[in-house]
Amino acid sequence: MLKAVIFDFDGVITDSEVLHLRAFNRSLVPFGVELSTKDYYQNYLGFSDFDCYKALIERDLIRIDEEKIPDIIKEKSRIYEHLARTEGRTIEGVNEFLKMLEANNVPMAICSGSLLAEIELLLDEAKLRHFFKVIVSAEQVKKGKPHPEGFLLSLRKLNEVCQPSITAAECIVIEDSQWGLKAGKDAGMHTIAVTNSYDADQLPLAEKVVDHLNELTLDDLQKLCM
Repeated sequence: MLKAVIFDFDGVITDSEVLHLRAFNRSLVPFGVELSTKDYYQNYLGFSDFDCYKALIERDLIRIDEEKIPDIIKEKSRIYEHLARTEGRTIEGVNEFLKMLEANNVPMAICSGSLLAEIELLLDEAKLRHFFKVIVSAEQVKKGKPHPEGFLLSLRKLNEVCQPSITAAECIVIEDSQWGLKAGKDAGMHTIAVTNSYDADQLPLAEKVVDHLNELTLDDLQKLCM
């Protein structure tokens, strides 16, 4: 039985992946590095900011100590905030889907590799904050996606505010990347992918794939949890 839906944020709720890429590249100017769109989507999308910069260090693209990563993240976040305020937008079909879940009393959460301030900024701008009982952001986990820690923490937090209690098998994860889908699957949850960032054939871990969330009915969701 369906009891909760847990959303990724960037690329699922808001069309912000391209904004993250632009912010990353501006933060990397002092290092003489620029990520191509292909490289970002193939190797970094779905990671937390920390894990992205760590991967760049491991690939010897930037030469700094890991201890310096938080300083670059602060600069990247400053750039991203400006872009989000001026160019951020909700993805087509999201509002209708959230309202459908709310009308059917389905609790909703967000589990994202973004920082909490970045998530809340866009939710407030789009007037969507009230839909979500729980938000789990990058600061709250030790291991980002594809590790399932974030989704398991989301479930624990949902169970603090929801009765009766919810099991992993009663949750549906909605993601746009292979990393997020793996995390959801390893958490023991059902998975749906939206093709906002990748084509359907690049999302094999999803039990169901849609182009827009408003294509989904409550019956579709219930069937996944049977």
